[in-house]
Amino acid sequence: MDNVLILPEESIGYHFIPAEYIPKDQDEYYLRNLQIGTSKDAWRHLRAHEVELLVKNGNTSDNWDNILVTDPFDPGQIMNTEFFGFVRIGRVQNVVLEHHDLQLPAGITNSRIVACDIGDDAAIHNVRYMAHYIIGKRCILADIDEMHTTNHAKFGNGILKDGENENIRVWLDVMNETGSRKVIPFDGMIPADAYLWAKYRDDTAMQKQLKAITQNGFDSRRGFYGMVGNQTVIKSCRIIKDVKIGSHCYIKGANKLKNLTINSDEEEPTQIGEGVELVNGIIGYGCHIFYGCKAVRFILANNSNLKYGARLINSFLGDNSTISCCEVLNNLIFPAHEQHHNNSFLIASVVMGQSNMAAGVTVGSNHNSRANDNEIQAGRGFWPGLCTSVKHSCRFASFVLLAKADYPAELNIPLPFSLLNNNASKDELEVLPAFWWLYNMYALARNTWKFQNRDKRKKKVQKIEFDSLAPDTAEELLWARRLLEIWTAKAALRKKGQSCENCNEDQLAVQGKELLANPDNLNELDVLGEKMEKSNRRVVILKPYEGYQAYGDMLYYYAVKNLMAYIQSTNDSFSGLCAALKGSCSRQWANLGGQLVPAGNVEQLRKDIGEGKLQTWEAIHTRYAELWDIYPLEKQKHAYRTLCLLLETDELTASKWHAALDKAVSIQEYIRDQVYTSRKKDFDNPFRKATYRNMEEMTAAIGTIEDNSFVKLVREETNTFKAAVEEIKKRN
Repeated sequence: MDNVLILPEESIGYHFIPAEYIPKDQDEYYLRNLQIGTSKDAWRHLRAHEVELLVKNGNTSDNWDNILVTDPFDPGQIMNTEFFGFVRIGRVQNVVLEHHDLQLPAGITNSRIVACDIGDDAAIHNVRYMAHYIIGKRCILADIDEMHTTNHAKFGNGILKDGENENIRVWLDVMNETGSRKVIPFDGMIPADAYLWAKYRDDTAMQKQLKAITQNGFDSRRGFYGMVGNQTVIKSCRIIKDVKIGSHCYIKGANKLKNLTINSDEEEPTQIGEGVELVNGIIGYGCHIFYGCKAVRFILANNSNLKYGARLINSFLGDNSTISCCEVLNNLIFPAHEQHHNNSFLIASVVMGQSNMAAGVTVGSNHNSRANDNEIQAGRGFWPGLCTSVKHSCRFASFVLLAKADYPAELNIPLPFSLLNNNASKDELEVLPAFWWLYNMYALARNTWKFQNRDKRKKKVQKIEFDSLAPDTAEELLWARRLLEIWTAKAALRKKGQSCENCNEDQLAVQGKELLANPDNLNELDVLGEKMEKSNRRVVILKPYEGYQAYGDMLYYYAVKNLMAYIQSTNDSFSGLCAALKGSCSRQWANLGGQLVPAGNVEQLRKDIGEGKLQTWEAIHTRYAELWDIYPLEKQKHAYRTLCLLLETDELTASKWHAALDKAVSIQEYIRDQVYTSRKKDFDNPFRKATYRNMEEMTAAIGTIEDNSFVKLVREETNTFKAAVEEIKKRN
């Protein structure tokens, strides 16, 4: 078969759409005309003197009658350019366009233009081949080797065009390497969509509908042109093929851009920089991709970044995330993910956001079987520390921190906010519950504020819960307390030499709760975790009393803070609060891409999709928005139920409510003090001081703890919280 064909001279610029795909009574430009949406009255043919001047300036055309222009039109601004096919050129006048100190005259020079529409006041220079593109107003295109669109272009969407076979469809193999959780990418896909599709594989009715919804959501006709939005600048690039580019986008020095949608507008411009190679992807609004990054089969959600040679393959990167330098394969990553170091590696995982991958982290590359890597599921706030290695399959509760180690076996860690340590000298796994709350309050308290503050999205399609204490983590805390109760009771039985193989867990929980009420009861008790590591070695629970009490305080704080929010938002009384919030509430929650949804609502959503009640992605997104609108009340009902569980009552009384408010004040003061104390360690550390000549230099360089803006903020929030409590106490 010939790789290079010989075609008739009239082929270039014509017959873009194969004849069999052109509807009756239409021509090959019918879709192009729909895209440009300009009245035929706006265009005119060239006048004789204009053609004469164009030829004099070194321009050629296979047919000057196929060149249409608008007024004003200055042919002197077009030089040394070849035109083929039907070309329409907007306003051309003797003006200069400037972008980032680059100044270029409007017009077209030293280029080859094939069947394109060019907007008003565009500057197109040294574009060696541009075919089947619609260029917006005031665009700059300079020094581009190849820029063209095929008649079957999909612009990164995993759809099929008329006449195409299923085997060419582009999928994203997220969450594992086998393709068993693959999803079809599309422009507008958010993390919730990808998770819903990838997670519930057993829901065959929904799976079938999601594929149909995606295919039907895009036009399958052949012949759409590539588009470049208004005031977009593209310079010094090599290959741009089948790419749809929004307005105000800035692309410089890219090596290859193929089969992409690049979303960009004036409010949230996207930028793509030097040495980048991107194939088969969707890029959200306000994204930045720079310095040699490679991405294949991918989605970048809004306000996300790839930098410094990052490799992103078969992965979805959620909103407000940044990946630099490293390699990320076959992942579904929820919003607010940070991964900055060249020697970190992440594969075959679902990471549920607010996460940070330290240098040297290897998640999933150390195979423990001859098969493909399986999966890792990490809850919100996942943070594997320096040089951490984790095997498949693992599951981590929210805000689990892994100390530097090569973890030798699969892990299932149900204790949130905990610290894991592989104690090689003792050959045991150590777990410290509530580590963040006990020893790193500054980082924990700052977490919510930090991610909210960094959310620069203008289009917040994906709704995100950033608060570290929310219904999902509250349920994990309740379950973790029960596990600690059971494990503590078993430790006491072991100390007595009694077996606990056939013990009733409810009875053990009651016994453990009594033991955990007093730290003296735990003297010399060896509390061991169960089913947390696939090994025969011990899993030691460090400081179970402190962790248990901390979990209780976290739950109190979560509950009271949300009940206070209800009263403040509704201006209701305590009795009104009880009437509105008591009763049943969801105890199971799903994290749909950063949005927390009661499990029952997710089941209903899936059912409605499978039954065809939600027939478009827009309808599904509307359902997400509706669920987000009722989320505050659902969370407050959950908070009410949580406080009742802590107080062991079915309904709050005024006296218990006031006592809970007083306890919440104490916890808020603890947070304030621990934020200060945990941050102050950095200023008191003598080794940190060692690099400074004296305290004056240190203060000039890093300030003092009293100058810390977040410490000040927490102090202000504490005063506000206490004042709010006093006001709420007055309501009956």
